[in-house]
Amino acid sequence: MTRSPWREAMDRNLTLPPVFNAVRLREVGDAFAHAQTIAAESGAGTLVHVGRFDLAEFALVLEPEEPLRSARRVFYAGMIALIDALAAHAAPGTAIGIEWPDAIYINYGLVGGARLAWPTRTGEEEIPQWMVFGAMVRMASTSGVEAGTNPSNTTLEEEGFGEVSADHLIESFSRHFMVAVDAWQESGFAVVMRDYVQRLPCEKGLRNDIDENGDLVLRGAARGSERKSLVQTLASPSWINPKTMMPYT
Repeated sequence: MTRSPWREAMDRNLTLPPVFNAVRLREVGDAFAHAQTIAAESGAGTLVHVGRFDLAEFALVLEPEEPLRSARRVFYAGMIALIDALAAHAAPGTAIGIEWPDAIYINYGLVGGARLAWPTRTGEEEIPQWMVFGAMVRMASTSGVEAGTNPSNTTLEEEGFGEVSADHLIESFSRHFMVAVDAWQESGFAVVMRDYVQRLPCEKGLRNDIDENGDLVLRGAARGSERKSLVQTLASPSWINPKTMMPYT
């Protein structure tokens, strides 16, 4: 008997760098919430993921070594790792972009995004006990709606990602995340910021910068500067439907 894609996803173990420890949930699990629940005891490198074929859903536990004010910039390293993982599997000419700070688009259709959490009572100048970077990427549609019906939303399957599975994408993310963190440690946050802002749309004459506290700062000679708060924006992820807690469809 031929196994279903769901069964294959459930049976396969992730191949991750040595510093990671995988925790698989059933298809109805919530990786982001579960990772926060176990973060204090499980420690850095714990990667919680959900066993399903239509959605890559995972959350990574982190243990920062700097105050919350600057540690939250790890969100950008996670976003770059996710973008690079997608780019590694994309067909030539595929457009992959970001809507600040958290939504990911492929060929101008929303495919998913990321979130960040930390203990709620952590002060700006305190080192968080843990942080959790969580993400969802739509792999395939299960709605039965014809592809292309809503061009503002898409899936990897619709955009030519071939046989890439949710597990493959998560494995690729883990490797690219290590590369991003190593680059940050060796060359400073500027290298992460550069890779991130080049994926953002930007008006002519403006420059996107990431401040030390993670805020986006738009600079331009004609209009001065404009600041957008990372903390406030992450509180209500732009790509998640609050009714379903899934990417907008």
